[in-house]
Amino acid sequence: MFALYLPVLLAAFVITVLEMTEVVALVLALGADEPTLRHGAAGAVAGCATVALVALATGAALLAFPRAYLLWASAVVLAAFGVFLFRSTLRTYRRLRLAAAAPPGSAPWAPRKVLQFAGGFTVGAVEATEVVVVLLALTAAGYGGSAIVGAVVGGAMLVGVALAVGERVRRIKIAWLKVGATSMLFAFSVFWAGEAAGVAWPGSDLFLVPLFLIGVAIVRGAVAGWLRVAPPRPATG
Repeated sequence: MFALYLPVLLAAFVITVLEMTEVVALVLALGADEPTLRHGAAGAVAGCATVALVALATGAALLAFPRAYLLWASAVVLAAFGVFLFRSTLRTYRRLRLAAAAPPGSAPWAPRKVLQFAGGFTVGAVEATEVVVVLLALTAAGYGGSAIVGAVVGGAMLVGVALAVGERVRRIKIAWLKVGATSMLFAFSVFWAGEAAGVAWPGSDLFLVPLFLIGVAIVRGAVAGWLRVAPPRPATG
């Protein structure tokens, strides 16, 4: 039986929680306009599992994997889904303006499910790669067991929290939830595209906060402008 080294265990725990929190947040955003989080969550799990399997099969060779490719792919997918969600946000505000009941939902459009899965997959793969890089470094130093335990405990805790609060988050007033989700998708898309292009964001990941706030201002402003010029006709979905 191996002995646990607490500093390494804590390091693996913290990096797992930090990186995977972004996955949970983006899965919630991807599913903001959907009846279920299943497709985005399945994509995130598949992305994390793929990276984990590659890490187990190739070990340190994963360090040479061009992370920029993942970042570009994720930025494009998130931006595309953000456009879909923004259009849905406009329809929601139109319905609110008309004070009419929302029409019955139609069957989900298949490519939309694919986008949701693809978004979850790339997000999971990007963040899992960052976790794996740290875990490989800790393992190379001789603390593999402690690193794995820390990562598993952090991941399990985060999944539990996500299951506990996910539906509460989805009960937020739908119009504002869509504005926040759209802004989050665009913020991550810009952030990751910048990273892939070699931009050194001030404050590193903390720069996501002002990007998100800028996104909220732009999306809400675009909605307000659209409502001023759009004819007040009933929404169709």
